[in-house]
Amino acid sequence: MSRRVLVTGGSIAGAASAFWLARVGFAVTVLESAPAFRPGGQNIDVRATGREALRRMGLEGAVRARNTGEVGTRFVDGDGTVVSEFGVDTAEGSEGPTAELEILRGALAQVVMDACEDSVAWRYGDRVTAVTQRDGGGVEVSYETGDDETYDLLVVAEGVGSRTRELVFGGEAQERTLGMYSAYGTIPRTPGDDDFWNVFHAPGSRQAALRPDDEGTIRANLNFLADSPVLDGLDDEQTRAALRERFADAGWQVPRILDGFDAADDLYVDWLRQVRVPTWHRGSVVLTGDAAWCVTPIGGGGASLAIAGAYVLAAYLSAADGTPAGDEAAFTAYDAWMRPLVEDAQDLPRGVPRLAAPKTALGVGALRLATKVAASKPVKTVAQKVTGGPQSTRQLPDLVEA
Repeated sequence: MSRRVLVTGGSIAGAASAFWLARVGFAVTVLESAPAFRPGGQNIDVRATGREALRRMGLEGAVRARNTGEVGTRFVDGDGTVVSEFGVDTAEGSEGPTAELEILRGALAQVVMDACEDSVAWRYGDRVTAVTQRDGGGVEVSYETGDDETYDLLVVAEGVGSRTRELVFGGEAQERTLGMYSAYGTIPRTPGDDDFWNVFHAPGSRQAALRPDDEGTIRANLNFLADSPVLDGLDDEQTRAALRERFADAGWQVPRILDGFDAADDLYVDWLRQVRVPTWHRGSVVLTGDAAWCVTPIGGGGASLAIAGAYVLAAYLSAADGTPAGDEAAFTAYDAWMRPLVEDAQDLPRGVPRLAAPKTALGVGALRLATKVAASKPVKTVAQKVTGGPQSTRQLPDLVEA
């Protein structure tokens, strides 16, 4: 009989974990707290180690078919004049702002989900309320709906604020706040829009951006620095009002973005923070994706790490003997393989993100000048660090399919 695994979290990390764990012979159930699959989301990319794992899934072509169509990155000034431009570098290992494989978060999750074996069960609209480690291995899980289930393994693939992680690891998970808010939403595309990622900086440590998608709309983004999570606890109406107040005089196409956010049904606001956990496993429970190591969009490579992590976890479990000691050895090997990539992605250059969000007009001017000379070694080093994604010269471990 196949060993039973519960994966909590139905986005990229959860879907990829389900894909590989089913491939190596586990009976997999995916639990997602949302009432249904969540499409859409913002633009992400797949690079480096994550891209190699994607190839092993046989999904590189499917992801390419859902490419957003982004042709490069432009930094613009208040009247829309292009300050600097960076095209897509199609060479292997490209580290520019726009990757060859750009896709919406929901689209990537859907591609992976659709590729999962039919045996994978998807459970929506529920969440874990208690986890009890069993003597001799396995866990007993209590659901919000009142059900209790027993599983051989629990894979926590939730977001940065994972509730299930806290049930098992408590205060061991440390959050490092980056002092930046990021607001995302989908707005209508206009005839004047192009297929570049257009980025604008305004004094007051504010950023605005417009990016294309493959759905005929535009993905808009407003970022700003803050000393504390000033938007936390606000309802949607209060959040929109707070964004309007903060960006009222920003210029460029910010008024259009604010108007678009008023009508957007997918407005999402995130207080950016990294997650650092000393160990990603305890007993029969293991963490992966943002629940284990959120790097934030500032660090880059979150989707790539999620896809690579799912593969690496399944690879080591596929070679284990199915005993608690074997699971422990597999989790330890997974941690040892992935942690250097995660730590590298989380190790942001000194001054980031404040360097990318100047407070004064003079600072904004200096940043725009820096983008013009981005080929110079100091600037290029920072740019590659922030946008390059997880790199590894090691071969991915072998995976034994069932």
